[in-house]
Amino acid sequence: MYRTLFSLVLSRLDPEFAHHLAFVVIRVLPALGLGGVLRRFTRPRVDLRVRALGLDFETPFGVAAGFDKDGEAVLGLGMLGFGHVEVGTVTARPQPGNEKPRLFRLIRDRAIINRMGFNNHGAAAAADRLRRVVPVPSRPVLGINIGKSRVVRVEDAVDDYRASARAVAPVADYLVVNVSSPNTPGLRGLQEIDMLEPLLAAVHESAGGTPMLVKIAPDLSDDEIGRIADLVVRLGLDGIIATNTTISREGLTTDAAAVTAAGAGGLSGAPLAARSIAVLRLLRSVVPSDLCIISVGGVESAHDVQERLDAGATLVQAYTAFLYRGPLWARQINRGLERIRAERIRAERVKR
Repeated sequence: MYRTLFSLVLSRLDPEFAHHLAFVVIRVLPALGLGGVLRRFTRPRVDLRVRALGLDFETPFGVAAGFDKDGEAVLGLGMLGFGHVEVGTVTARPQPGNEKPRLFRLIRDRAIINRMGFNNHGAAAAADRLRRVVPVPSRPVLGINIGKSRVVRVEDAVDDYRASARAVAPVADYLVVNVSSPNTPGLRGLQEIDMLEPLLAAVHESAGGTPMLVKIAPDLSDDEIGRIADLVVRLGLDGIIATNTTISREGLTTDAAAVTAAGAGGLSGAPLAARSIAVLRLLRSVVPSDLCIISVGGVESAHDVQERLDAGATLVQAYTAFLYRGPLWARQINRGLERIRAERIRAERVKR
């Protein structure tokens, strides 16, 4: 049904407008009084729980940063079956983001290109809103992703990130430092070790006891990823999120003229899968087994989620496939994971 709706209606709408319509519906779900019924329909029926970052995740599958930029739909997303919701990216200073159009579908590739530019109402506003959500026992685990304000110079990024961390860390279950979006000038340069180390150390201090992770780009070399992994371990951070969107356009089947017309921005979705899982495997080979790695990039199905878990991911996130799979996507993932677990249990019994 959703595929028909997408094909006939949603795919013909401006992508950002279509996202806004879907977001409004998800945001109002808690007000409809159907939370209990919906949760019984979407929540895992068997034990998929994961213990990570000192937290209990009902399912390893969550929604990545970018969908709920200001923390307005956390409860609704939880009702749809996501085990955690990563809000953001939020910045210390409110900002409108880049000029529209800034979101483009590549339907043949099940991908999107975005150059949103961290459009959000600011870290303080997000914190105020989320304080009302924190006491709700049925909410999913809440992560908050912070980035650099566009008007702030790269040389002044540390203070800017610290301001965001101080604002949102008290209401977050975990905090993510985003230095890997391609849509804020100079941001990815912060992944260079001599700039990244003082930034992460300062934000870690400002975060207090809130678990903290760093989100990295897929376009880094393997050596650069290894150095960042070493830094994360040395600083005592809690984990790494791999990966953000890519600036690469290799391997796309969408007409080249359409890709060129979409212009600059980060590519996400199915084309990112191979590099994302390669980065995951590299990270898991060089960090301690108890360090949290959240894998994101090109995840569409329960098989994809299980593949990431088997490759060493602690948790798995996705976002782009939400646009193509529809509101019951998280439920489909959870049910698929249940079937995979059941099949593995039966296989083990046969071996015995």
